[in-house]
Amino acid sequence: MSVATSTTDQSLCAPLPVLGRDVTVPLVTGGEVSYAALDYAASAPALQRVWDDVAAYAPYYGSVHRGAGYLSQLSTDLFENARRTVEEFLDCRADDQVVFTRSTTDSLNLLASTLPADCQVFVYETEHHASLLPWRDARVTYLNAPRTPGEAVATLERALAERDPYGPALVCVTGASNVTGELWPVKELAAAAHAHGARIVLDAAQLAPHHPVSVQELDVDWVAFSGHKLYAPFGSGVLAGRADWLQEAEPYLAGGGASKAVARRADGGVDVEWHTTAARHEAGSPNVIGAYSIASACKALTEAGFESLVAREQELIARVQGGLAEVPEVKVLSLFGDDAPRVGVISFVVEGWNSSHFAAALSAEYGIGVRDGLFCAHPLVRTLLGSDPQDQGECGAPEGAPGEKSLNAIRVSFGAGTPDEHVERFVRAVRELVREGARWAYRTEGGRCVPDTGSAAS
Repeated sequence: MSVATSTTDQSLCAPLPVLGRDVTVPLVTGGEVSYAALDYAASAPALQRVWDDVAAYAPYYGSVHRGAGYLSQLSTDLFENARRTVEEFLDCRADDQVVFTRSTTDSLNLLASTLPADCQVFVYETEHHASLLPWRDARVTYLNAPRTPGEAVATLERALAERDPYGPALVCVTGASNVTGELWPVKELAAAAHAHGARIVLDAAQLAPHHPVSVQELDVDWVAFSGHKLYAPFGSGVLAGRADWLQEAEPYLAGGGASKAVARRADGGVDVEWHTTAARHEAGSPNVIGAYSIASACKALTEAGFESLVAREQELIARVQGGLAEVPEVKVLSLFGDDAPRVGVISFVVEGWNSSHFAAALSAEYGIGVRDGLFCAHPLVRTLLGSDPQDQGECGAPEGAPGEKSLNAIRVSFGAGTPDEHVERFVRAVRELVREGARWAYRTEGGRCVPDTGSAAS
């Protein structure tokens, strides 16, 4: 998967308008500042376009698939058109199905419920918990963290070749790491899986907001992603791909919408004919607002031009990497190396700093929102840190000093809506905190570092 290189071309597109761009937050040192939302990997802000589309539709909201009235018919058309928009956005095959879910986690749990008997699942320990944990009813082989893309492919090929008995198999892999932002060799992994009679599902939660995802080009069997990562935070997600396993499995949820016909039997039981379309796994009243918001985001990103969006994001990545590289106390986490292609997700530790303390200072003293912790990818972060599972420790306690291992990390993430100033402020704040220290005192409350009210640092 190719990635645009860093550029300073003045033709780079402007950041896309997002909600919250004018929000100001108070600083413990006094005054207010515009909030720098640099936690896109957790939840990206809604695109203004998405919000406007949802607001325009809201008065016309009606029951989907269940009414003859005008608003019901309009809502049904909007819901099904949203499905077609997602199909186009993902470049799906003609016979693929698009199922609307609640999230990536929900999508992968849905797929896990459709696995054939005796299916063996292969998943890297580097996965987000959403793709690491759903396979509880299957035989799971956890693959060690690779240190190069080539090693990732070779590890998978060996594991697939050695599986016994030789039966149905599924490979689950991320497209872009939610910890390091690094792009995985999805196309090569798909080729390896298919060469050994296995299928592959792509967790595109962190990839789809940053790069075009083509089911056909990558040759994956399924793709899962979340609306709240794709600038559409309205509680919806997608599972798109091959229909056979979905059609043959019992419905994910039993109820109205999934059932085509229901009749009582003479013995008092119930006979049910389930749908074979995507509706089979969409029981209950669907989240039409969530589905529509995803479709709106898909259209907005496509119309903005992924080539321009990628180019601008690569420029922001270069600024962050360059700024962090100038601070010797900062160590950026990586599997494949500092030069590996990545999206706008970068995790790091700071020598001598507790990660929660550092993140709290960024927020309280600079108005910058980042994430600290293990990012719902505990095995990967602990592998990168070389640390064992344990508590973070008290706020302000020195951690990561020379010769010591960090317990948690800090993650900065950004995307199509990030202004240049937010990135510049972040780089400046890291430099100042490392060189000058925090200007305020902090304490531990509920397991997190928070400013100690009324107490400036001594």
